Amino acid sequence: MPAGFYAAYDIVLGSNPSLLNELRAPGASLTALGALILAGAFLSGVSRFSAALGATVFLAYAFGRFVSMGLDGAPHSGLMTALVVELVIGGLCLLSVVRQTNAVRFSPLKQRAA
Repeated sequence: MPAGFYAAYDIVLGSNPSLLNELRAPGASLTALGALILAGAFLSGVSRFSAALGATVFLAYAFGRFVSMGLDGAPHSGLMTALVVELVIGGLCLLSVVRQTNAVRFSPLKQRAA
């Protein structure tokens, strides 16, 4: 429901089918990526991949918002809140990737010492 979603940020989409199509396609992509990211919370075998995917998606969105603010000016306050949420989630995902990578890298050393 792009029209309702964007209306919350004072963005009026109208009824242009091409515009709505262009907004629904990335929405579907984000839904699929979100499912893969969420899977990492429940399936340990994909947790590092999911965390890396989450870091990439959320930090890329934050980066894009920073670029837009520099080029276009400040957006609606709700989008600024989205930026903060994206930075926090992306940062936590990145921290998880680093911690999991270090755990794998150093786990053989810990096993030998025991």
